[in-house]
Amino acid sequence: MDNICGMPLKSELEQINKYTRRELKEDEVYVFPVVLCDNEIDRDGERFSDSALEKLAELFVGVTGIADHDPKALNQTARIFSCKVENVEGKLTSDGRAYKRLYAKAYVPKSGQSSELILALDSGIKKEVSVGCSVGKRICSVCGQDISVCEHIKGRKYSGQTCFVTLDEPLDAYEWSFVAVPAQKAAGVVKCLSDKAKIKNTFGGNERMDIEKKLFSNTEQSFSAEELQELVRRFDSLEKRASDGDHYRSVLIKDVNILAALTIPQLGRDTLDSITKALSVKQLDELKHALETKAADKMPVKPQLFRENNKAANNNTLYKNI
Repeated sequence: MDNICGMPLKSELEQINKYTRRELKEDEVYVFPVVLCDNEIDRDGERFSDSALEKLAELFVGVTGIADHDPKALNQTARIFSCKVENVEGKLTSDGRAYKRLYAKAYVPKSGQSSELILALDSGIKKEVSVGCSVGKRICSVCGQDISVCEHIKGRKYSGQTCFVTLDEPLDAYEWSFVAVPAQKAAGVVKCLSDKAKIKNTFGGNERMDIEKKLFSNTEQSFSAEELQELVRRFDSLEKRASDGDHYRSVLIKDVNILAALTIPQLGRDTLDSITKALSVKQLDELKHALETKAADKMPVKPQLFRENNKAANNNTLYKNI
């Protein structure tokens, strides 16, 4: 029952309410699981040590989630309420170690503003994440010294082995972000059981199937109070999801119209309206991302990932986006 997203369990709600000004109820909160980082060598040629993951599990509890490592209050999206190191049975890293990952649970308050984010999480649009933290040691895999004082360079081969850096002794965890391309390939929101699956487990799978059979049968049926309560809950949930979907679609169309005006000014508004009306939410999202890419070519932004400008200026406690 750990991989559940949607309505929080009672024990989870107690953890969440440690960070709220008032006691929130189950239907006011959306929870989801996320892998923050692991001990695999990432795209930047770096990996966290197992002991670093254990320390980060403590440091990331209560830390806010933002977007693209942009530390603005208005950019906050979610908050972590629990975090632990998880062993994945039978899986090894590329350098032959037992694979471990930092598994967290985060929450989002349900509101009109957060409905777009929740739908993006459920649909898999918002998925990849990256962490911002500082570490005390950055150990070279070739010589075992700190990479800032040795002569080896990440990514180069020495005696047939590629040099990488092990990040150790975390000092602080600043934030975690939704990003387009994370340094760690496996970092991101993970698949989970939905509210429906949770209710199925608590209400009973067979009973749930019996309700559906009775509801759609061609014969007269009677329902118990518990069954009626379940049907009402399911109807309310579907109605809310439909409302969230309509809102998200309208937001997508608005964004597409703005981006199209910037990137394809020769396209008429009537033509654009006829195009967007015919597209599904998924297709609208793909169009939005395509237009964003085109817009970025016209107005390039700064890269999200940290890059070392020179080796001599390296600092062990430097802020890192991983």
